[in-house]
Amino acid sequence: MPQRIVVIGASSGGLDALRALLPALREDFTAPLFIVLHTSPSSPGILADILGRSSHLPVVAPKDGERIHEGRVYVAPPDRHMLIEPGIIRLTRGPKENRFRPAIDPLFRSAAQVYGPGVIGVILTGGLDDGTAGLWAIQQLGGSTIVQDPDDALVPSMPRSALQHVDVDHVLRLNEIADQLTQLVSDSERRKRPAEVPEEMKIEIKIAKEDFAMEAGVFKLGEPSVFACPECHGVLLKMTEGKRTRFRCHTGHAFSVDSLLVGITEGIGETLWSAIRAMEEGVLLMRHMADHLGEAEEEETAKLFREKADEAQRRAELVRQAVMEHEELSRDRVTEEASA
Repeated sequence: MPQRIVVIGASSGGLDALRALLPALREDFTAPLFIVLHTSPSSPGILADILGRSSHLPVVAPKDGERIHEGRVYVAPPDRHMLIEPGIIRLTRGPKENRFRPAIDPLFRSAAQVYGPGVIGVILTGGLDDGTAGLWAIQQLGGSTIVQDPDDALVPSMPRSALQHVDVDHVLRLNEIADQLTQLVSDSERRKRPAEVPEEMKIEIKIAKEDFAMEAGVFKLGEPSVFACPECHGVLLKMTEGKRTRFRCHTGHAFSVDSLLVGITEGIGETLWSAIRAMEEGVLLMRHMADHLGEAEEEETAKLFREKADEAQRRAELVRQAVMEHEELSRDRVTEEASA
């Protein structure tokens, strides 16, 4: 089993960042690298091919149960969490975290559980804050942490969140990260001793591995909150890590505060569009009934249905206006508006 591994998380702007980072690693780089880049479930899954064109190291999309080899780059495939077990890679369809699968946090947690101080965690450009909880886990278990300088990132939200919540070892520009990785991997001395894996972390890793969340012990993670899961509408448990709050439902979906805000405000928009569809269908049906009654010479009743249809149309217009004015919010969006 390799002594050191590198785990990398990126989102918006991450493809260009990875295409710059990987070619800067030499052929004799020994540690395996594991990459999660947020992708759509319907993505064609060609990320490994794209990155492999310019990398000196072999880049592959692994299969479930594949053995880990030194000096190889493993890229999470679409719609699968990539997790680390001793000497092998697991690919699962565990619950989404921060609205993504693959997500960064499950990879980072599982790597920290297995490799402890041997893990080097890297957060690159991206929106929102996936990866912060995972980087915190790596730090708690003695691993090394690197974050791209937010001023150097195309989208600085993920790096900023990591810096806000984790005592990061290195804050570097993108063109400095490869040299730092090489130095850390070649450094045989461990500054920190392995720490015991917290029970809460073990539970979250089990959930990502597709274990039944309630049997895995999800209710030990926190107290019920007033919020419902945007994915399955179950009650969310409120978890605390230092000064940071996260949420997880009893089926396993996990959210940071920011990703929960995005999920809830997106859900409001979807609900309003569903209401408009139902109201406009009702309008069409009432007008159809009015026409049918008019043909049957029941003009008084037909008139009542036309009036009701007009009233329903006015209500639908109000809801449509609410949809047009509705905002899908995140911390970044609110901050940008405040500073504009």
